[in-house]
Amino acid sequence: MCLAILALIGVSCSETIQPGGGHRQNVPGEAHPTGAPNITVLTGNCPNTGVEVVSDSTRPNHVSDAGIHRIKHVIVIMQENRSFDSYFGTYPGADGIPAKNGVPTVSVYDPATHRCMRPTYDPSVINSGGPHYESVAIADIDHNRMNGFVASVLASRGRCGSDLNDPTCRLSSNLDVMGYHDARQIPNYWTYAHDFVLQDHMFESARSWSLPSHLYMVSGWSAQCSKPYDPMSCTGSLGDPDTLADQRFPNAPSFGWTDLTYLLYHHHVSWRYYVEKGTQPDCADGDMTCRAAKQSSSTPEIWNPLPDFATVRADHQLGNVQDSSNFFTSARKGTLPAVSWVVPNNRDSEHPPASIANGQAWVTRLINAVMQGPDWSSSAIFLSWDDWGGFYDHVAPPTVDGQGYGLRVPGLVISPYARRGYIDHQVLSEDAYLKFIEDDFLGGARLDPTTDGRPDPRPDVREVAPILGDLLADFDFSQAPRPPLTLPLYPPPGPPSRP
Repeated sequence: MCLAILALIGVSCSETIQPGGGHRQNVPGEAHPTGAPNITVLTGNCPNTGVEVVSDSTRPNHVSDAGIHRIKHVIVIMQENRSFDSYFGTYPGADGIPAKNGVPTVSVYDPATHRCMRPTYDPSVINSGGPHYESVAIADIDHNRMNGFVASVLASRGRCGSDLNDPTCRLSSNLDVMGYHDARQIPNYWTYAHDFVLQDHMFESARSWSLPSHLYMVSGWSAQCSKPYDPMSCTGSLGDPDTLADQRFPNAPSFGWTDLTYLLYHHHVSWRYYVEKGTQPDCADGDMTCRAAKQSSSTPEIWNPLPDFATVRADHQLGNVQDSSNFFTSARKGTLPAVSWVVPNNRDSEHPPASIANGQAWVTRLINAVMQGPDWSSSAIFLSWDDWGGFYDHVAPPTVDGQGYGLRVPGLVISPYARRGYIDHQVLSEDAYLKFIEDDFLGGARLDPTTDGRPDPRPDVREVAPILGDLLADFDFSQAPRPPLTLPLYPPPGPPSRP
């Protein structure tokens, strides 16, 4: 059985470590969004399984607000379902997979074999990943031991058989959540890290799946509302607030609290949310597989939540949610708005089983378009992934209110003013994007119920959390704007690396 399971991710039995024992971990937290019970996993005592993150984020001394207004265009590109260690765990100088002499010193218990599995190089561009809703995040983190990843996959529903769209089943028998990639699969991402800024303590804002993450990306909160037009009727939720709202109010907006576009509109700051037409990158209930649903700028769904915000409808801003083709046109003409969000379709999302080569090509095409257009000299591109997708990461996330932070994800900053080859070790989340936009275009105004003119009962103002770092640390506004670095969409493999 050892050979059958471990061979799937390229680990031999001789490389495994016998655990000191196991214990049952009953996972607390919210039920599965579809109503299934919380999973129960068996975790073992594997060596060095958890690394506690620092409890605060000190603003570097060199950070200065001077120059931020040189950035006239902020572009947030959000991809899907990858942990930091799965993409940059072997990047030199980053807080990557702990190792000695090139051999990982961290491991995760496999309850099927009663052995410990180390992170392992994965040459495939097609992955399976694992479940990634709230209770799974709690199980994977396992009281900061970071050892539930394999057990979470094994505890999920059985294989799909002939129905690959069954949302309760496992995607495949391929157990690859302990796999990592490097420049051989994602050379452009590693080139961006080498030439610009890599953030190695970027955490998902929400401890859950894609929809809460995208709600945080545009509003700093994830909630469900008993009255769709009353922001004070909203309460925090990391489950599926969209579906719950649609069931109660099918013809009303799902999200009643205040989002960033409300402030942008009232401060006369231009914005667009660009959606690549195709099918949705993720399932509407957080599962790994489901029947493909159509996605376009006119269909509110998990990666396109703004049309379901009461503020967007009330401000008559639905026209600002547009097809991604308009992004390329605006980049070419030099008419990008002040704030852009760009999301892919399923094929280009990197959500398993989508090819990470196709996802990298999509992102490269977006970045090339900005670099080749007139707006490059005044732009900042923030690239991240919305959740961990079930893939292993060794850093325990800090706790912020009752909903975050989630697991660590990759983060890159690409700009003519970005520091060259800089690794940012600050504690960050997608909340830092809101903070930067607010500082650049809104004079520091926040999504704060006491000041924004549209109060809601959110538990805190995420942009001013003491733990949150400052993206200004990633820029050097004293340097001349750097020239563009256009890259091929499908580059040859880069050099290998090891932990």
